[in-house]
Amino acid sequence: MMPPHEQGDDSPPIWAIFGDLMAGMVGVFVMLLIWTLSFQVDLAASLQTEVQKREQEQTRREQLEYALAAPLAEGRITLIDGRIGISGNILFALNSKELSEEGNTLIGDLSAPLKSWLNEHDQLLMVSGFTDDLAIHEDNYQFDDNWDLSAQRALEVTRTLVTGGIQANQVFAAAFGEHHPIAPNLDHDARSQNRRVEIAPVPRASRAPKEQP
Repeated sequence: MMPPHEQGDDSPPIWAIFGDLMAGMVGVFVMLLIWTLSFQVDLAASLQTEVQKREQEQTRREQLEYALAAPLAEGRITLIDGRIGISGNILFALNSKELSEEGNTLIGDLSAPLKSWLNEHDQLLMVSGFTDDLAIHEDNYQFDDNWDLSAQRALEVTRTLVTGGIQANQVFAAAFGEHHPIAPNLDHDARSQNRRVEIAPVPRASRAPKEQP
């Protein structure tokens, strides 16, 4: 019988097993390091892209503010976060969809700078109509409700902008009725603020590529 140390043993020595284990761990560590570096590069690129988008948006807003400097200085419009606000009292008589003389003049004055701005930016104009929370009078047969009133007013402003030179495919109308007030409808002054029209630049919808026949 052979001594224990002389018996045949086909198992690899412990140092070889340990070496294989360490090599595997090093491989996993290298893979994790490569993944981490790749993730950081992608994150940095995404952050840079987001910063550039915000800078471009800020530049567009500053250019829009510059284009509308005159009516802004005169207090005829407001410009908040890129949205042009116009009081309904300036544009329309109460419960009317017809532009007043002052309102028609104001929209005409806005058409030229907005047209120039649109020609430099691939965007659209959304004309939004808003009302207060008071229901349409029963004897007013022009409108079904506040949705209808706000829609007709938005369309009237949209048509006037087109008459002023803006292309019809560069502008569209939207109606919000009494929804989305900018002040609580608690008194006459607050309701007056909510009766308004807003004009806001919006991005064009991306067009899906045409399928090849």
